[in-house]
Formats: sequence, structure tokens, C-alpha cells
Amino acid sequence: MNQRNLMKNLIRTVVALLILLATLLAVLFVIDMQKPQDGEVQIIPSAQPTPQPTPLVQTANLLMGGDALLHGAVYTDARDEEGNYDFTEMMSSLQRVTPQYELKYYNQETILGGTELGLSTYPRFNSPQEFGDAMVGLGFNLVSLANNHTLDRGEEAVLASLDYWEQQPVMTAGSYRSAQQKEEVQIGEVNGITYTLLSYTYGTNGIPVPQGKEYLVNVYTEQMLREDISRAREQVDVLIVAMHWGTEYTFEPTQQQRQTAQLLADLGVDIIIGSHPHVVQPIDWIDDTLVVYSLGNLISAQDGIEKRVGLLAGVTITKTTLEGESVVTLSDVRADLVFTHYDSGYRNFKLKFFDEIQENELDDIWGVYAEYGKIVTSGSAEVDLGGL
Repeated sequence: MNQRNLMKNLIRTVVALLILLATLLAVLFVIDMQKPQDGEVQIIPSAQPTPQPTPLVQTANLLMGGDALLHGAVYTDARDEEGNYDFTEMMSSLQRVTPQYELKYYNQETILGGTELGLSTYPRFNSPQEFGDAMVGLGFNLVSLANNHTLDRGEEAVLASLDYWEQQPVMTAGSYRSAQQKEEVQIGEVNGITYTLLSYTYGTNGIPVPQGKEYLVNVYTEQMLREDISRAREQVDVLIVAMHWGTEYTFEPTQQQRQTAQLLADLGVDIIIGSHPHVVQPIDWIDDTLVVYSLGNLISAQDGIEKRVGLLAGVTITKTTLEGESVVTLSDVRADLVFTHYDSGYRNFKLKFFDEIQENELDDIWGVYAEYGKIVTSGSAEVDLGGL
């Protein structure tokens, strides 16, 4: 190779090295420029997480009251000098809890056939419709009509009662004017939660149900329960069933009550509300089903402290919806005791909370509260007594 070629190769090599060096310097310059300066925060892009759907949570609260057993002494005490009936003051203490509850239930034990049919007391009751006015005025909107006194005054009183209730902003259950009406599923909605009420009684005190008119009162059989619940279950978020059952004046649920409660729970009932014993009984859970075996009397003229102490119970209903699927849960079971006051002449009837009772009206007020509170809380449910 001659000297000229050697010189060309050397020049090419030097040029290549210079180009490589310039490229390296350029890369280092770019890197240096991208470094954060003093006091400067460098933001490094990161992968964005996939947005998660937000569940929709809706809640409602249910208050449950016991038997409105309107003996003659009760409605006589509510009558004024002009012959009108007003139960507002008698029931007014309930105002301290009703505003916190969107749903409010009670059992109308005596038929509200009204004064036109002639009022009557035990053993075959007919009561003033003005009692219903007082309860509606307090916001009660779920009323059970199936019990052993529904047929006390026959079909005429049943229809008069239904005429009255159909004019009120309430959902009633257990007594109907036709078979078609009985089979219709009533659906209410509050805060986005749908609900219905079904109601049944063990019997009618030996008074025969008119043949072909069994819809006048739901005297239940297992087949009836299965059919009615199957028809309603998938149409609502919350299924409430009122049961007139058990043995009067007993604090412990009978075996039949427990067996029926298990059946109802198995069929998917959410809340079971019991009446008829006229005294309080425990509150239980059967899996996810809340069972209030007996609320006792709300108002009556029955004698004996055990029949004058009643139970108010409350529960929170929560509906959680995520991607089109909804789950309903029950929580915060709470309760309080009430007392029907009347004087020795069966006058001045007044439903009272225990902190309203005067010392001359009941001996050992808080001892009585503890005694009956212990019965209520003896079931499997954790109950906040006094937490209404």
C-alpha cells in the first residue's frame, strides 16, 4: 500500500472518531438537560389505574309497633263532649321517634268499622276510624289487618274498614275485598328501596270465614305462605311479613312460632313481625332474617303490667348496588319499651316512654324496664335497648 492510501485511511479513521465523539457529546447534553434543576420536581409519567365503579348505597329505617287493641274504655276516654273521637293526645309520645323512620308499622288488632256500625268492645270489637287518623297523622304507613278479631263484626265491618284504609296514604295487608286484590303484589318505594307487606293470622276465634270469601282475612296455611311469598319475593328489595301467631301472655315463642319463622326465612322473607301474645318476646336472627316474635300491646285496657308494657323496634335497611347487582342488608337493630298508663277508673289513657312515667303511676319504674328489656334482648339478635 503506497503512502497516499495510508494517509486516506488515516483521515477516514480520524473523521469517524470525531463523528462518534460528537454524537456521544450530543447524547450527554440531552441527558443533562432533562435532569431536574435545584429545587425542581421531576414528574415521571406513570401508568393510570383502571377506574373502579362506585357502589350506590341507599338506606331506609323501619319502626315497628305492636297491637292497637281498642277496648271500650280506650275509645270512651278518647270521646269529647260533642261525641267526637280524638286519639291524638293519647298516642302523641310516639312523635319523639317517628320522624327518624321512613317506614312505620303497627298491628290494627280491632277492626276500624267506624261509628256508623255501632262501636263494640271485647269479645267482638268494632272501633272508631279516628284511631287510624291519629296513627296516619304520626306517619304510620304499614298496617296489618289480619288477626283473630278481623271477622268480629262480619263482612260489613271488614268492607267498612277497607273503605277507610283505601283513602289513607298507607299500605295495608291481610284483609281484602276480592281474590284478585289479595293476589296483587303491592309495591312501595322509599329512598330507592322497594318493599311490600304480607300479613296472616292463625285463626278468627272460631268465627267461620264466609265460603268463597277467604280473601276477607288471610288465615294462613303453609301452601298459602309459599304461594304468596313466591309471587312477591322477586318483585321487591324488602319483603316484610306480619304473623298473628303464638300463645297469649307467654314470653317465650312457641315451637310452632319458631318452625313457622324458619319456614318464612327459608322462603326468603327479610323481616318477620309477630303479634297476638299481647306481651313482649325476644328478637332473633335466622340467618339474614330478622324475627320480632311479639311486640306486645301498643295500646289497650288490659290489666297486668306485662300487658301494659309494649315494644317498639327499629332496624336500618341498606341496599347496595354495584354494576346492576343489588344486595339488601339489615343492621342496627334497636328497641325501646313503652307503657300504657291509665288511672284506677280506666280514664286518662296515655302511651308513655318509661322516662315519662311518674313514680305514682308505676312502682319500680326502671326495675320493670330492666325485667322486660331482658326478655326482648334474650334472643340471638344484638339489640340496642333504648336506642330508638
